[in-house]
Amino acid sequence: MATDFRSGKDFPRRGRDEYGGFLWLLRAADKARAAAAGTIHDYIYPCPMDKGVFDRWGITVDEFDTALASNATDEAILNWLKSRVDDAHRDAANRWVSVEKSANLDRQDAEEGVVAA
Repeated sequence: MATDFRSGKDFPRRGRDEYGGFLWLLRAADKARAAAAGTIHDYIYPCPMDKGVFDRWGITVDEFDTALASNATDEAILNWLKSRVDDAHRDAANRWVSVEKSANLDRQDAEEGVVAA
């Protein structure tokens, strides 16, 4: 997982990449880890998308950051999140990201050189 974005060639993982049923989780985790390490470069964490997803999950930025500090792997942070977020909140966040914010995802993909499948 890349967490140093200063080169302009490495990027957070895509917001539409699903992990354990959650959209946006991997991107938020990458950006949060980079912010903590001082390697976030031009990215913003927490950005409005991060905050919107966290709100829909029912967690705070501080809770997510604290969890990342004690759950170093993707699997561990996923398990932490699953213990706090029910399916309805997960699905609401996924719908918000994939439907309401699809234009944001398309823009991010274009800026980061991702070719649509």
